[in-house]
Amino acid sequence: MHHFFIRIPNKLTVLYMALFLILFACTPIDYDNNAQVKLKSKDIMLGAEQLTYYLPMLTGKRVGLVVNQTSKVANRHLVDLLIANHVNIQAIFAPEHGFRGNRDAGEKFSSSVDEKTGIPLISIYGKNRKPSAEVMANLDVIIFDIQDVGVRFYTYISSMHYMMEAASDANVSFIVFDRPNPNGAFVDGPMLEPEFTSFVGMHKIPLLHGMTVAELALMFTGEGWLNSTNALNLSVVSMKNYQRTMAYSLPIKPSPNLPNNVAINLYPSLGFFEATPVSIGRGTNFPFQVIGHNKISIGDFEFMPISTPGAASTPKLMNKSLVGQDLRHSNVKGIDLSFIITWHQAFQTTNTEFFTRIGFMDKLSGTDQLRKAIIAGKTEQEIKQSWQQALVKFKDLRKPYLLYKDL
Repeated sequence: MHHFFIRIPNKLTVLYMALFLILFACTPIDYDNNAQVKLKSKDIMLGAEQLTYYLPMLTGKRVGLVVNQTSKVANRHLVDLLIANHVNIQAIFAPEHGFRGNRDAGEKFSSSVDEKTGIPLISIYGKNRKPSAEVMANLDVIIFDIQDVGVRFYTYISSMHYMMEAASDANVSFIVFDRPNPNGAFVDGPMLEPEFTSFVGMHKIPLLHGMTVAELALMFTGEGWLNSTNALNLSVVSMKNYQRTMAYSLPIKPSPNLPNNVAINLYPSLGFFEATPVSIGRGTNFPFQVIGHNKISIGDFEFMPISTPGAASTPKLMNKSLVGQDLRHSNVKGIDLSFIITWHQAFQTTNTEFFTRIGFMDKLSGTDQLRKAIIAGKTEQEIKQSWQQALVKFKDLRKPYLLYKDL
C-alpha cells in the first residue's frame, strides 16, 4: 500500500522526511530478485478505485467533491459511487468547463443544483474561485478527483490550489485521489516567474512539471505556497502500479478541446498560439491538432472553424477558410517550439503582428523571456538550453514529493 495521511506544516519537517523515506521503502511496483515486472497502463489502480482504503475516512463525515466528467471509477461517476456507499455528499464544486465538462474554455457559469442527485453544484471558476465560509462550514472533508494533463497553464491545478486554501482556512480535511499525468515523462519549459503569476500559472514550476495532482498537492503544501495561516490536513490516495513514463490514454476527454491523445500531446506546444491570431483548430473536430490562418500559411491543409457550443461558441477566425498544418498524425511529445518559431517567422516576413496578446503570451509562458527570445530569432535549441539550469534545480526541489519512481 502506498498511501498516507498527515498534517503537513508550511515547510518540510524531520517528521515528514522520515515519512518520505518510509514511503519509498515500499514502492507501488513489484519486484523479484531476478527481473522487474513489466507493467502496463491497464494494471494501474487509480486512487478513486481504492474504496476499502478511503471509505472508512469518510464515515460520518460531511463531504464536498471537486469533480468533473473525468471523475469516473470504471464506468461509474465518483458521485454515484459514493452515494451508493452511503457517503454524505453536501456539495459538488465545479472547475473550468463545469461538472459535466461541457462548458467552453473561459466560459463563466453560475452555481446550481445537480439534476440527478439534488446536490448543490458550486462554481469555482470565474469570480468565485474559493467557496464561501458559509459553504465550507457545512463540510468536514473535501475530495479532489480530476484528470489533469500535466501542463502548468491547464487550470485544474489552480482550482485545486484555491480549494486547498479554502479547506485550510476552514480546518476542513483535503484528500486527493491521484490519477496519471499523460505528459508525466517530461520536465521541460520555462519556470514561472512570480511577476507573471495568474490563474493560468500560479506556481514556481516549469510548463511541463512531470508530476501528478497528488504530488503537486504535496508540493504546494510542503513548500508553503498556500496562502493560509492554518496547516492543511492533507491526505493522498496514490495509484498502484503506476510509472511516470508509462504511456497512458485518457478514457474520457479532460476538457472539450482536448479530445484525444494527439491533442493532449500537442497541447503544451500549441497552447502558445492562443496569444496570436493563428487558429489551432478550436471550432473544428480536431482542436489542438491543426494550425492555420486565413492570410498567412505554412502548409496546405484547409479547414474552417465554426461555432461549436460547448467547446468553442465563437472560435478564432470563425467561418473563414484557413490553410495550414495538419498534425493529426504527428508524434510530438514534450514541448516542440518549432511550430511557434516558424509561424512567428512567417508573420515577421510579411510585417504582420504575431503576438497580439502580449500579456497573455507571457502569462502562458510564465515569463516574458520566451516571447522575447522568439522575436530575437533564437533557435529552439538556444531557447531550451536557457531553461536547463532552472529545470535541474526544480527536479531537486520536487524529489521529496514524488510518489512514483522514474524507470
